[in-house]
Amino acid sequence: MKTIQFREAICEAMSEEMRRDESVYLMGEEVAEYNGAYKASKGMLDEFGPKRVLDTPIAELGFAGIAVGSTMTGNRPIVEYMTFNFSLVGIDQIINNAAKIRQMSGGQFKCPIVFRGPTGSAGQLGATHSQAFESWFANTPGLKVIVPSNPYDAKGLLKAAIRDDDPVIFMESEQMYGDKGEVPEGEYIVPIGVADIKREGTDVTIVSFGKIIKEAYKAADELQKEGISCEIIDLRTVRPLDKEAVLKSVKKTNRLVILEEAWPFGNVSTEITYFVQAEAFDYLDAPIVRINTADTPAAYSPVLLEEWLPNKDEVIKAVKKVLYK
Repeated sequence: MKTIQFREAICEAMSEEMRRDESVYLMGEEVAEYNGAYKASKGMLDEFGPKRVLDTPIAELGFAGIAVGSTMTGNRPIVEYMTFNFSLVGIDQIINNAAKIRQMSGGQFKCPIVFRGPTGSAGQLGATHSQAFESWFANTPGLKVIVPSNPYDAKGLLKAAIRDDDPVIFMESEQMYGDKGEVPEGEYIVPIGVADIKREGTDVTIVSFGKIIKEAYKAADELQKEGISCEIIDLRTVRPLDKEAVLKSVKKTNRLVILEEAWPFGNVSTEITYFVQAEAFDYLDAPIVRINTADTPAAYSPVLLEEWLPNKDEVIKAVKKVLYK
């Protein structure tokens, strides 16, 4: 094992897959000459050259369309958005073309493409740069949606995404690029659609994904001091969602708290709440509790932003609520 940063795990995954398959290429704003806006493609231009690592104009709709079209001629593009807030400019290409090519062509064309970049808030960046759209993309048949929380998962899942024959939305975080973690020295793949139990427990299940899961870890550490045992599940993949992992855990702990950095209406936690009550109602000893951001655009003020985001104290409160403590 070796210890590397999240950004290095992303770079290794892309580079290894580009060495393995000449049809893979990277395009996006500042991915080449600048080594990536977050240095996630550092050194790739030098190794692969300007035909496979392409700087684009600030025109997300345009380069997303070019990339989608290139899949129909045998390529496997990786498209980097500087943040997924900017993917909204190119969302027509993602929703109306990438997600539907296979079905609308009667299976004649695949669309092996990865759209990747940061999601959610990243500090004081204002309302239009602090949005989480995982549930938007997960609502679309034909797309797969991945949101890793650590370097190991990020590298293994990105390699799986690049090899996948369907379009994959791969969502990261500016605030995780410097996070360090262990990854194997050799080749490995993390399968898409498989959740991971990050911490075993017996009293309550906490389901989360992405960078906000760190608040669950902090809460679990404090609750352990009070004799409360939390089981933490990292979904890793939002679509397809590993229902069985969640249901199995809930049937063991009989209580569920869901932590998600997203607006509360119609999100991933809403879907989880539905299928758990539909398929494991008799195992629940308390109503399910969801923890989300406030139902407003993100504030720029640091004081308001702190109140807007979910935190460990809210997780502790939610756990004690389902335990009737």
